[in-house]
Amino acid sequence: MSKPDELLVNVAALVESGQSNQMSLTVVTGGAVITGRLAPEAVWRERVSEVLTDSARLGEFSAIFTATPSTEGPPTHLHFHVARILQGTVGIPETGGMYRISIKDVSAWTVGDFSYSDN
Repeated sequence: MSKPDELLVNVAALVESGQSNQMSLTVVTGGAVITGRLAPEAVWRERVSEVLTDSARLGEFSAIFTATPSTEGPPTHLHFHVARILQGTVGIPETGGMYRISIKDVSAWTVGDFSYSDN
C-alpha cells in the first residue's frame, strides 16, 4: 500500500498502547502470507534480544534490540510473535517466529490467524 491503511494503523496503535497482545492477524506482504499474534514493539524487541543473547553465535547482536523504540507518530510496523509464514498446507517455522513488517508493504489483511495442517 503506498498509503498505509488507516484501519490497520489503528489496530497497530491499539496493540502498541499495551492494552493487548492477543490480536491475531493475517497479512499478505511481498507475496507471502504471514499469520500470528501482534505484540507491542517493546515486547517484541525484548523477546528478540533474549533469543539472540541465548545464541553462542549471535549474542553480540542482542544489544541492538534493547534500544527504546520511537513513540512519535503512528506505528509504521507490525510486530508479530508466535507467527508463521504459510506455504501450502505448512506453517514455517513450525514453532512460530518473530516478524517485523512495514505497514506500508501490507497489500491485504484480515483479523484472525489462519490454521494450517501438516497432513
